[in-house]
Amino acid sequence: MEKSMKPKKRVSLPRYQQIAVEIAERVVEGRYKVGEKIHARSTLASNFNVSPETARKAINVLVDLEIMEVRHGSGAYVSSKENAQKFVEKYRNVQSVKEIQQEIVDGINRQRQELANFSELLEALVNQTKQVHDISPFIPYELKITEKALHLEKSIVELNIWQVTGATVVAIQTETELLLSPGPYAKLSIGNIVYFVGSELSFQRMENFFYPNE
Repeated sequence: MEKSMKPKKRVSLPRYQQIAVEIAERVVEGRYKVGEKIHARSTLASNFNVSPETARKAINVLVDLEIMEVRHGSGAYVSSKENAQKFVEKYRNVQSVKEIQQEIVDGINRQRQELANFSELLEALVNQTKQVHDISPFIPYELKITEKALHLEKSIVELNIWQVTGATVVAIQTETELLLSPGPYAKLSIGNIVYFVGSELSFQRMENFFYPNE
């Protein structure tokens, strides 16, 4: 099933510029002919539901672009369909750029909001994890032993882990098996995951014990 296309957000222009574009589009479409007199400002204002001053500004834009000309004592006339075409095309190109810019800004804002939501969830998770460990200190922490770790190939009893960190090792995951309640002579090797219980301070001490420089 095809996804429905979201309507593009139009980047709004001042009302008098919008009217200038609409008049130019009518010239391009042939609804206003070259040489045709445009209605008086009051009539134009009524047709577009704006003030006469706004209509005057729109006509001035078209005069400046040589799409219309004002004949003193007579009124405003369409003078160039070609210039109207150029104006409409330029407007559409500029509008497309503005729409793309707006989509980028909207995308950045969405990412910021999503990141803020993610940060809130992450903070909630951390707080919840801390609460769980405070309530139940028997939920084990885990620490992976990498090549950067100190004290490799030494046993639990040699390292005096409980005396140094306050942590009690309850399991060691090796590449081939999970050792539950490992004895004091179990050695720690690269790739092992050490599971231990204790306080959050014990966790920090374990990290510092094996990775003091990180």
